[in-house]
Amino acid sequence: MLKFSDIKQVYFLGIGGLGMSALARYFASQGIAVSGYDRTSTALTAELEGEGIAVHYQDDPALLPANLDVSDSLIVYTPAVPATHQELNVLINRGFSIHKRAEVLGIICNSRRAIAVAGTHGKTSVSTMTAHILKSSSLGCAAFMGGISKNYHSNLLLDSTGSEWIVAEADEFDRSFLHLKPELAVITSMDADHLDIYGSHEKVIESFRLFARQIREGGALVLKKGLSLETDQVSSHRVYSYSIKETADFCAENIELKDGFYQFDLITPERRIAKLVLNYPGLLNVENAVAASALALLAGASDDDIRRALATYSGVKRRFDIHLNNENFVLIDDYAHHPEELRATIQSVRDIYRGKTLTGVFQPHLYSRTKDFAEGFAGSLDLLDEVVLLDIYPARELPMEGVSSDLIFNQIKNKNKVRCTKSELKKLAGSFKPGVVIMMGAGDIDTLVEPVKEQLLKWKND
Repeated sequence: MLKFSDIKQVYFLGIGGLGMSALARYFASQGIAVSGYDRTSTALTAELEGEGIAVHYQDDPALLPANLDVSDSLIVYTPAVPATHQELNVLINRGFSIHKRAEVLGIICNSRRAIAVAGTHGKTSVSTMTAHILKSSSLGCAAFMGGISKNYHSNLLLDSTGSEWIVAEADEFDRSFLHLKPELAVITSMDADHLDIYGSHEKVIESFRLFARQIREGGALVLKKGLSLETDQVSSHRVYSYSIKETADFCAENIELKDGFYQFDLITPERRIAKLVLNYPGLLNVENAVAASALALLAGASDDDIRRALATYSGVKRRFDIHLNNENFVLIDDYAHHPEELRATIQSVRDIYRGKTLTGVFQPHLYSRTKDFAEGFAGSLDLLDEVVLLDIYPARELPMEGVSSDLIFNQIKNKNKVRCTKSELKKLAGSFKPGVVIMMGAGDIDTLVEPVKEQLLKWKND
């Protein structure tokens, strides 16, 4: 790879992804010319364009920047870009070295004191919470986050204080996180996922084991209690456990729900930090807060830093994101796209909105994930009172024979279930029962939130 000091231009293939756009913003902040391609225009790509980053939406080599030069231009791509992509192949044929996003992120983070947040779910919330705690403290930090922080309205935090710390979401997809060598790390979960990449759950766990071994000597791993990584064989760094359900090195006690938010005591290896208030709903976010607080404390944050930051944490877009809350409906948008994520989100909603009818709209993400976990998805969706199932969002995949949303739909035991298309959802939303509506998925279901909200606002009790 080019030395960063030699780079004059960076071109991104797939610039609109959350991880890619954070890198694009980082290089632009360094005064480097940044541009890129993405398949579709989104609110995020519009923001990038508004920040002076040129983006185009056709796979056309004629649209590549004219002054790209092998000697001073960095090309970054996401594995979601297919091998048949014309621009990708032209750049390869011209002799450009093409680098994965994860490789570039690793080079940036490994030059600092890095905090890496890994897990098949929970990592975006934990990394964003951790960054908010450190940013709110005298320690400061930079951060690459896998979601848009509502506190900072960005997926990138820059640091002007000279902080040594940098927080990064460590993505297990395509084993990306193996490019990171953090000082501190957390692993929130190791569920079977991305089996199109790994082949088996055992291989997923093995990849997390390799990630844990990359923690720097003298550093620390915070591991959710119950996850087995053979940490007794680790001698180069400390290992701590965390939990909200049982005793652990870092755990929550006296959890109370008050006015929709949770208050709890944080138990650490040295002391109790009493009556912390998390200004964000959901019991799953208390668990995330315990993990984030553990990382921040190990980095040197104070008890008061934890208290202030949790009380001012505003969350992440598309993570338990409340768009409507009136006398008839609560509308929540959530990124949940794995059976365990759906289950945790639905249970958190049950805890907060007891007695209310729960209607869930779910858009499966990827044919491979639907094929691998259809039964699990059906079981999680059965926790709802009303189920609306959309077609699969294919993302990077081509259709797979015999795989559709029907694989899930036919296993849902709840009789109150409907299959519909995206175009049909707005009309269907007009018949939703008053209560809580949860829209879940990692595809483009977020583009349907406003149309659904419009219908819910029209509801009248006839």
